[in-house]
Amino acid sequence: MVQERKYDLEDRLIDFSICCSNTVEELPSSKLANHIGSLLTRSSSSTALNYGEAQAAESPNDFIHKLKVVLKELRESKICLKIIIRKPLLPEEKVQATLDESNELIAIFLKSIETAKRNRDKK
Repeated sequence: MVQERKYDLEDRLIDFSICCSNTVEELPSSKLANHIGSLLTRSSSSTALNYGEAQAAESPNDFIHKLKVVLKELRESKICLKIIIRKPLLPEEKVQATLDESNELIAIFLKSIETAKRNRDKK
């Protein structure tokens, strides 16, 4: 069965956070796993929360800034996922789909920031 693509970014970011939290729940109990798990939980949940803030931005510059924060947190989450794979704390096949989604979301937010800057500069 082919999964329908989601285009609602808020839902995608929430789902990404949940996938990351599921990954964290599967990590072994070790100092590194606990540390990386904590970072991943914080950064991945922050993406959806900061996107919500961007929706209430007070100006085009504020909107762009908040999108950049989302992008920063997505990149942090991606690196945590890569550490989990490379260590390896979990088998790659358990993490790869979430890593792929982080890459897709990063591409979307890079493009969104570019578009927002272009629209701001037209005014």
